[in-house]
Amino acid sequence: MTEQQRFTAATEAVNAGRSVNDGALSAPLWTNVVWEAGDASIAAAQADAVRPDRFYGRYGNPTVTAFTDAIATLEHAEAALAFGSGMGALATTVFALCSNGDHVVASDRCYAGTRALLDGPAARLGISTTWVDATTPGAVAAAVIPGRTMLVIVETPSNPLLDLVDLDEIGNITGPFTMVDSTFATPLGQRPLDYGIDLVMHSATKGIAGHNDVTMGVVAGERELIDTIWGYSTIHGATPSPFDAMLALRGLRTLDVRHERQSTTAVHLARQLQSHPGVTAVHYPLLDTHPRAELAARQMTRGGSLLSFELTEDRYAAFVDSLTLIRCATSLGGPETIVCQPSTTTHAHLSVGDRLAIGISERLVRMSVGLEHVDDLWADVAGALTP
Repeated sequence: MTEQQRFTAATEAVNAGRSVNDGALSAPLWTNVVWEAGDASIAAAQADAVRPDRFYGRYGNPTVTAFTDAIATLEHAEAALAFGSGMGALATTVFALCSNGDHVVASDRCYAGTRALLDGPAARLGISTTWVDATTPGAVAAAVIPGRTMLVIVETPSNPLLDLVDLDEIGNITGPFTMVDSTFATPLGQRPLDYGIDLVMHSATKGIAGHNDVTMGVVAGERELIDTIWGYSTIHGATPSPFDAMLALRGLRTLDVRHERQSTTAVHLARQLQSHPGVTAVHYPLLDTHPRAELAARQMTRGGSLLSFELTEDRYAAFVDSLTLIRCATSLGGPETIVCQPSTTTHAHLSVGDRLAIGISERLVRMSVGLEHVDDLWADVAGALTP
């Protein structure tokens, strides 16, 4: 597949990122930490290169390059950069682009770890953040301070209420760099860079790798910007494991079929939940009742594997204890269907007031839909919802 060729996303997921394969159908695992230089001049050139993958493990690795090349292809990006986790990707990007006195605008519906980073270490280093309701038209742009705002961060769909942010609106913001956390959508659900956004990031741990056996993050965008972030990443040190990169690339090969199955099952379960007397609200982008259903239809090709719903009573423990197939765990995107209570897991460090302000009550259940048959899943959910 040449650089000029464009295929459907499903085909790209199977075929992209084969530069290091040398004829092999699966990516080889390069465990090297260091490479031998033929002479002093070669060693000097390696040390001075940008993103070399045959110099030192913290600078790059051929297996990791195969993965990032594939992500760049899928996201219509010039380049991509991998990290040891999604938070590693976020923290490295923030500190690579922002300095003391700079300002960040961020969606108040972002992942709780994003809030912890910006309100904690970033604030301590003099990087201030304005939190806005990014679902309100014009709110993000209005919060930008000319000459001071260096970075805009939004997450769409958001965790855990699946709120949506208008990608066109964020892409039209001028001045600061713009970044979208697209973890829930995956590159098969939406492509933020096509809307003029500078950077797209993923916790590749989730849907991209897809098997609950990888911890990785990735950021994609223009080559010059990725090179800048890479420069800081070599000292920040959130280096990805080559083994994890190999597993993530393997997961990417089946992303289309997994994502299609999970999205189809998720929307079916969401519709079933809407009519159940034990549920007061259901959150999923492709439901007609979603407050931004029209936006979802415009910028998303699929709804994704995540949904959330609110119980009529405060009986989360009883609900989980009654499940026989679905597991209780805190992650998403894997082959097993799992549920968690955001108020006690993903957003536990927020105060009760802050959680309630963004719609997270103790009755909220987040579900990551796996690959089980939809009838089995619904039977399990319906049974657990019955007091």
